[in-house]
Amino acid sequence: MTIDERDFRNVDLNLLVTFEVLMRERHVTHTAHALGISQAAASAALARLRRLFDDELFTRTKDGMAPTPKAKEIAPRIRWALRELSGVLFEEPVFDPAASDRAFVLAMSDDIEARMLPRMLQHLQEQKLGVSVLVRQSNRYTAESLITEGSVDLAIGALPGLAESFHREELFTSGYACLYDGDRLGLGTPLGLEDYLAMPHLLVSYDGRRGIVDELLEARGLRRRIIGSTTHFSGALTPLKTADVVVTLPRHAVQAFAATTDLVLSEPPIPFPRFTVSMAWTPQRENDPAQQWLRSFVRECLGS
Repeated sequence: MTIDERDFRNVDLNLLVTFEVLMRERHVTHTAHALGISQAAASAALARLRRLFDDELFTRTKDGMAPTPKAKEIAPRIRWALRELSGVLFEEPVFDPAASDRAFVLAMSDDIEARMLPRMLQHLQEQKLGVSVLVRQSNRYTAESLITEGSVDLAIGALPGLAESFHREELFTSGYACLYDGDRLGLGTPLGLEDYLAMPHLLVSYDGRRGIVDELLEARGLRRRIIGSTTHFSGALTPLKTADVVVTLPRHAVQAFAATTDLVLSEPPIPFPRFTVSMAWTPQRENDPAQQWLRSFVRECLGS
């Protein structure tokens, strides 16, 4: 035997379930509700967890219970252990999405969401599937932590800095395009460089300061005038109809927005690099039947 049975005699494995739910909910009351126990029982379980791991694990903040570095360190290993144990004890070897009511959580930025979510919902309804798809807002800076902590089943996006330990599959390549109200601005297509520089621009940026457009223009000794910014791609839609602005977005988002509005898609007046959109997941989820179905579902939606 490589495992000493005495190591488990005084350990209640249900405490690990409480830890997993606390990592997700970040609130003792919400955890108690999710587990169907009293708040006092959840608090007692947390106290036992703290003694078991000799660490505070969760500290109270104004926004709830924040995990300590120790909790963040052990969370992926506990999650993996629980999933493996659950697979042995409870899960069926075949996943049936029509009979399941499972909610899959996907990490995506809203440009990816604009392309993917409508197709996913359409397929779910056409195929009369019982599962649901929930999107959690993400970007290249937050995707890795969301996958690691188990908050999401899958991350989809441009993920250039993702650790090599994650499994990844390329889905499609994309570039950039311009979007504007052609009737409002009196502009056709393609948009020329002179008009592009003359028009005020709306910036979409994580930090609200500058984007790839500014870097490419500066390399040519050019500059555009930015009169506003938003942190979300979909946040550009209303300003495009109410202000005289142009926005430059990932091409797949522009295609999705132009297809459902009367806004105009135009090729940008300068060359832009292309990039790859991938889906990524943890090695522990590689052979899970439900996860395998989810990845197949993503491919199917992109092929339609």
